[in-house]
Amino acid sequence: MTTAADDESTSNVLEAALLDVKNRGGKCFVPYLTGGLGDDWLDIVRAVAAAGADAIEIGIPFSDPVMDGTTIQKANDLALEQGATPHSVLSELRSAPDIGVPLVVMTYANIAFRMGYKRFAASLKASGVSGCILPDLPLEEVDEWAEASAAEGVEAVLLAAPTASTERLRRISERSRGFVYGVGLAGITGVRDKLAESAKVVASRLKSVTSKPVLVGVGVGTPEQAGDVSAVSDGVVVGSAMVALMLEGAGPGGLADSVAKFRAALDQT
Repeated sequence: MTTAADDESTSNVLEAALLDVKNRGGKCFVPYLTGGLGDDWLDIVRAVAAAGADAIEIGIPFSDPVMDGTTIQKANDLALEQGATPHSVLSELRSAPDIGVPLVVMTYANIAFRMGYKRFAASLKASGVSGCILPDLPLEEVDEWAEASAAEGVEAVLLAAPTASTERLRRISERSRGFVYGVGLAGITGVRDKLAESAKVVASRLKSVTSKPVLVGVGVGTPEQAGDVSAVSDGVVVGSAMVALMLEGAGPGGLADSVAKFRAALDQT
């Protein structure tokens, strides 16, 4: 029996946008921004889109972000102190004019589970969100969320660890929608001095088992590192470097300048 999650006709705004970049010979750039952090966070989202992002990952703050390092943890805590909630972040997105690129929400499974997967997915869709990443929901437990998200036209992006077997990478890729998120190293998010070799390895292994866009994140923090790993992958997700600028108060202009530098590096790959 074919399920909604297995139906390739399900809405695929995110995957279509990234495949378009890939098929034109380009590399995809997806910056991560913390939703609800500061009064200008939506202005930053718009500026980042205009500066060359192909999609934007928006983090819904959570009190125990187990995948994230100190920078994003600090941003989560500050946004929560400022009153950010899942409802407020999605409400602000819903009231915002079209950003111009697909939006992907990243948060943790407890938020989706407490709201109810179907209600959470419907809230994402109503807010103009095309995809969602729940990094602490393993492949073995993804069925219910995958069904609920697919039914609402939200693409459930799955993460693939560098330590996974080839068969597991294949199963993750088959189930993932939007793109396959290759985790660049066995660790938490954060800017490193150099790119981990595992980032290129996981990209290459994923590319051998799927035709979906393969983007690498975690440990990709500079334009040079982005260009390096994108020689193997279809692009990158960059989080901590973006969020650090938000915490510094760089504002829309500062974030846009950073995106432009990443864009330039990727366009030269």
